[in-house]
Amino acid sequence: MLRDFRSYVECQDAVSRCWLDARAWTRKSILNVARIGRFSSDRAIREYCEDIWKVKAIESVPVA
Repeated sequence: MLRDFRSYVECQDAVSRCWLDARAWTRKSILNVARIGRFSSDRAIREYCEDIWKVKAIESVPVA
């Protein structure tokens, strides 16, 4: 269970150091969001429906 604990702590230390550098943190945050690209949970669920489960989506009904 603790086999990778050392690497976890090292990574957390690196994150903590980065957090202290507001400019670096902001840059990494912006790049992280920019690299998300096309991902969305709706798209992922739709692809699972089509490619894995082989089911068709139903139209959502507006809530009054």
